[in-house]
Amino acid sequence: MTELKALGPGLTPQARALAQELRGLFRALGVSVRRYAARRLRDPGTLSRYLNGTRVPPWEVVMDLFTDLAEHRGTAVTPQTVELVRRLHREALATSAPSPGQAVEVLERQLADADRISRRSTVRGDVLGEALLDRQHQIADLEVRISELEADRSAERERADRLAEAAPDVSDLLRERDTLQAQVGRLAEELTATRLQRDRAEQRCGLLERQLEAMEKVQRGDGLPPLVPTAGPVARSLPKVLIVDDQKDNLMAMKAVLSTLDQELVAVSSGRDALKALLDHDDFAVIIMDVQMPLMDGYETAAHIKRRGRSSNVPIIFLTAMGADPEHSARGYAAGAVDYIGKPFDPWVLRAKVAVFTGIYLERHGDAAR
Repeated sequence: MTELKALGPGLTPQARALAQELRGLFRALGVSVRRYAARRLRDPGTLSRYLNGTRVPPWEVVMDLFTDLAEHRGTAVTPQTVELVRRLHREALATSAPSPGQAVEVLERQLADADRISRRSTVRGDVLGEALLDRQHQIADLEVRISELEADRSAERERADRLAEAAPDVSDLLRERDTLQAQVGRLAEELTATRLQRDRAEQRCGLLERQLEAMEKVQRGDGLPPLVPTAGPVARSLPKVLIVDDQKDNLMAMKAVLSTLDQELVAVSSGRDALKALLDHDDFAVIIMDVQMPLMDGYETAAHIKRRGRSSNVPIIFLTAMGADPEHSARGYAAGAVDYIGKPFDPWVLRAKVAVFTGIYLERHGDAAR
């Protein structure tokens, strides 16, 4: 018994088509809505609304469904099915009214993911730290034993028979020490990487909390906070936002979503054009950049941006159709990104993220001006 409710009344054709496809995929799991919601730590009522078409789910929810279905069947969902659902999702999202509540769900899920990474990294760091300390103690003990044996060898230099007995012991200890030193090097590298991952996750948690706070103001009817103060030295010009995407439709959509915020939008269609824009302007508050672009992708462009002194501190938000896959997010953070938005993007999520980063920019420049 799947407990699927009937399709909602008055659905758009696009929302109905998406819901029907998702319902077919969900039925193949053979579990109830409540059980699946518990499995994925989601609200069963919200999941039910996704499946009856009255709400368009975030793309991450659809990706979770693909993952769980592949595990259940033992085979991955076909690329054709993924592409079909992606197209239906994009069309349903484009024809539905954006909901602040849905944006809050996306941000809360991102915060939960970042918190989980932070906690796991902290635990992993503690384990690595203990292992590293243990190896260092073992090396110190070996150094003492090696010193004692070498002192014996020096004292007994004239007695070849005793020297022959001591030599293998020293060689074995030296090899053991070298092995432990190699382990110390590897553990130190892994510990550094783990701590960096934890720090990035903590930074991301802080950003997401601010983004959620902004969305809670929207839900209360306060709206997003004004980006430009009405008085003071930072009110002389609007903060700039650089948008980078090789698809004109995406550029137009992002410009339309952000046009109601007090900021200057600069839109370019390639990584090279982004680098040129950064040469012309050094006061961008944030960069929103597509990952998958021809010639120079988002990772390579971000790496160039971070190597330039004038632009190295500009935060980069990656716009990606690959979701929050750990491999891609790790590569994105390594390239210098501090946040990401999944495609198809939620308009309110985009607005909240840009509002927060622009607010941080104004706070910093306001402090500098004072």
